[in-house]
Amino acid sequence: MNEETRPATVRVFIALAPPDHAKEELVRELRPSYGTHPRMRWNRVEDWHITLAFLGELPAGTVPVLCRPLADLAAAHEPPRLALRGSGSFDDRVLWSGIDGDLDDLHALAADVRTVVRSCGVPFEDRPLRPHLTLARARRGDLSSTSEIAAGLAEFAGRRWTAERLHLVGSNDGRGPGPIRYRDIESWALGSGEHGGA
Repeated sequence: MNEETRPATVRVFIALAPPDHAKEELVRELRPSYGTHPRMRWNRVEDWHITLAFLGELPAGTVPVLCRPLADLAAAHEPPRLALRGSGSFDDRVLWSGIDGDLDDLHALAADVRTVVRSCGVPFEDRPLRPHLTLARARRGDLSSTSEIAAGLAEFAGRRWTAERLHLVGSNDGRGPGPIRYRDIESWALGSGEHGGA
């Protein structure tokens, strides 16, 4: 398939992203673990995000349908103030950093995002929101690493920051030989009050 051929489907989610200074705080805490746990599949720092709704594989033609409604939602929503805090793991395989701050606002934003997606006729699995930032995945036979790293991050508490933009993100499926890669399809300023026309 040449580069100009458009894929029939795209793997999509809607998310917030921490600003660089918040990521740098956490990287400083994680840096020793990069050296002591090189077998972990570490996510690229530039890909760190807080998923609000995971839509999965969608027909590529569906994605533009979401853009205007999500832009309007972002413009109308006050940006939540959040912080990165602590750590843990899912099933000893997925290492994460927790989210602190305006969690009620975060849950409200996620609920509104999911309502918009449903109103666009896009089917998806409406999983409960567990706000977190995925940092790494353990390889088979190395599951103890996640609990060791999480224990070292238990007291981490980053500074508060404002989530400035809502991101519509596409990714590969991670089943290929390389790491999962993410790319912004679109993003919109939160609380801008600038609704799209129509």
